[in-house]
Amino acid sequence: MIIQNQAELTQAVLSEVARTPDPRLRRILAAAVQHLHDFVRETELTEPEFRKICAVIAQCGQLTTPSHNEVVLAAGSLGVSALVCQLNNSRGGTSETTANLMGPFWRQGSPLTANGGSIVRSQTPGDPVFVKAWVQDESGEPVAGADVDIWQASGEGYYENQDPQQADMNLRGKFVTDAQGCIEFRTVKPSGYPIPVSGPVGALIRAQGRHNLRPAHIHFLIHKSGYKTQFSQLYSSDDPHLETDVQFGVTRALIGNYVLHENEPAPAADVVGCWYSLEHRFVISHGEAALPPPPITGKSQAPRPPLVVLERSTEGTPR
Repeated sequence: MIIQNQAELTQAVLSEVARTPDPRLRRILAAAVQHLHDFVRETELTEPEFRKICAVIAQCGQLTTPSHNEVVLAAGSLGVSALVCQLNNSRGGTSETTANLMGPFWRQGSPLTANGGSIVRSQTPGDPVFVKAWVQDESGEPVAGADVDIWQASGEGYYENQDPQQADMNLRGKFVTDAQGCIEFRTVKPSGYPIPVSGPVGALIRAQGRHNLRPAHIHFLIHKSGYKTQFSQLYSSDDPHLETDVQFGVTRALIGNYVLHENEPAPAADVVGCWYSLEHRFVISHGEAALPPPPITGKSQAPRPPLVVLERSTEGTPR
């Protein structure tokens, strides 16, 4: 088609999209083209703005490495990751779910650890936490024999892949649910942490006057044949940033209650002083047990990055 005006341009692209043999891909491409073209018209996008958007997208790809995924970080910071999760795990976003964001820090190959074992694999600051979690199906029956990957940031706010001071696979482990659908493990109380802001995601957050903090959480990946693989993040009820999570991930079903014990003997003899217990139940659905490609595949060899914290501006006041 020889294009005579901007309306014909959109129709020309959609006509070519309609030739796509795969029906699902055809539907996605058609919607994407229509929304993108409508976005350009609605915002009256200028040529310099278009070039800047293209540069940001390119930079997200350029900054994605084996130990950092800027693309996943961007999707979370715009709420896209949370929306995809809600639509696919809670009856179209209409009911509660213990599914949550995968996040940019899952690595495959976590060490298989016996129930009750520790995922602390090198000296790591933080109060001891003893976690007990149950996995059940939608009818309330325990799911035995499920693999559960665990990973978290340290009490200083670093995942091991960011931090050469931590041992490889520190604060990561894989457990298998017992006959009651239960796993138990020892760890340290995680800290909330700022997401990296040295790239385009940081520029976007600064432009909105937002902070870049995630509330403290522990990740759970639950995987068993016959069940839909579930990613979850169990958030700390005492974190001050539950309402303003930079990745929009916090749901009521995933706020965990850390119970402080100050004058009781701990489950481990080497623990002196205060410690925490944490118990939670996860509900998984029947479906396909598929694992996505891990967003990172290795540990950074660079010095651990500085933790830059952006302040949240006063609501309604531009920076």
